[in-house]
Amino acid sequence: MNRKFVLGAVLALAAGASYAQDAQDTVAIGKKLTTNNCAVCHTFGKGEPNGQGPNLFGILGKPFASEPGFKYSAGMKAAAASKVWDDKLLDAWLTDTQTVAPGNAMTYFEGDPARRAKIIAYLRTLH
Repeated sequence: MNRKFVLGAVLALAAGASYAQDAQDTVAIGKKLTTNNCAVCHTFGKGEPNGQGPNLFGILGKPFASEPGFKYSAGMKAAAASKVWDDKLLDAWLTDTQTVAPGNAMTYFEGDPARRAKIIAYLRTLH
């Protein structure tokens, strides 16, 4: 077997393992951030009851302000028209909830894009 090919294959496997570990670390940090910042009001498990805020299990791909059994504020209802939760909307939401849905009951501001990305990475695993 060609030495360069073997070396390339080994390096590719190492890079892939490193990437997988980085992704796991990102999700783990995101879970910790979510637990520390969001669990006061939200639940995250499938079938768990809503808290002060709606359950966030499976949020990605859901229509905005659509969690069954949760009573949304007028600001959320007014902003809901045709919005679907995706990475971009979640990033905007975590940056400043009032910009996305003025007058909604939740106020949260996360100014660090890396922290927002980690929270979103964790929420992406909830399906």
